[in-house]
Amino acid sequence: MQTRDLVAALADGHGWSGSELARRFGVTRAAVWKRLDELREAGLPLQAVAGRGYRLELPLELLDAAVIREALPEAARARFGEVAVHWDIDSTSSELLRTAAAHGDLAVCLAEQQSAGRGRRGRRWQSPPLCNIYLSVLKRFARGMGSLAGLSLAVGVAVAQALERCGAPALALKWPNDVLAGDGKLAGILVELGGEFLGPCHAVIGIGVNVYLPAAVRAAIDQPVADLAAICAPLPSRNRVVAALLAELADVLDRFDAEGFAGLSAAFLQRDRLLGQALTLTDANGLQHGIGAGVDVRGALLLRQGDTIARFDSAEVTVRRA
Repeated sequence: MQTRDLVAALADGHGWSGSELARRFGVTRAAVWKRLDELREAGLPLQAVAGRGYRLELPLELLDAAVIREALPEAARARFGEVAVHWDIDSTSSELLRTAAAHGDLAVCLAEQQSAGRGRRGRRWQSPPLCNIYLSVLKRFARGMGSLAGLSLAVGVAVAQALERCGAPALALKWPNDVLAGDGKLAGILVELGGEFLGPCHAVIGIGVNVYLPAAVRAAIDQPVADLAAICAPLPSRNRVVAALLAELADVLDRFDAEGFAGLSAAFLQRDRLLGQALTLTDANGLQHGIGAGVDVRGALLLRQGDTIARFDSAEVTVRRA
């Protein structure tokens, strides 16, 4: 009994009893219950159906590389390399970082669940099975790492545009890597670089999107969060969301490659949640206070402090509204 096959049965919207699942997969009921307990422990949102057994709390589609490719615009379809879908992996970004030498431009790695998903500054990214999108893309650049300032902000523009195309209402961006619906974090971005400072180099762009957050997962997150299930009607399929993300990324990354962040700074500022807000920053020099004044053409956060404007990069800075 493959875990993916078991989850596919539970995702069809009908209730399945342990006996039915055991007959379907040719195993004992004890084996079924053990696997279900493992999935529940991992965060899969199982629901008991009176007299029928179990099903997912809402229908969630398994990721399918062929379906994703078919949903891409033809021009984008030709651009992307391998689209790999894993059932369980430590981290989609870690996988691409490990195997970067074997991939060409725009290789894609997806997972149904991650055991060691991570966000900025080493924070853990909650990755329950089947609920969300865990996506990483390998992008190669002829120029060096020094030319990639502001890349996470540019990717934020692409993610917001893609999710809005899938039915999300107007989204905001919080420097340097959060996509917000209202005050809740809907998606996060983590960019990790490899190669030469003067070129060539590559970026592994990790994107996590909350499609459906079960109550137990929400309780484990220490900040306001949002998911597509709460803001989109109807809920778009995960394959459609992935295709929209990849299509927008292809366009935005081409523009970034040609113009740097300067060509996308206006699009970021239109969504900048911190602009004009009283902010508190923490960096190597301690606490900093001021008013958000946007970002510069390299993606540094601008903070108005009296008559001066201070600039902060994203390496070791945390920021919150005062």
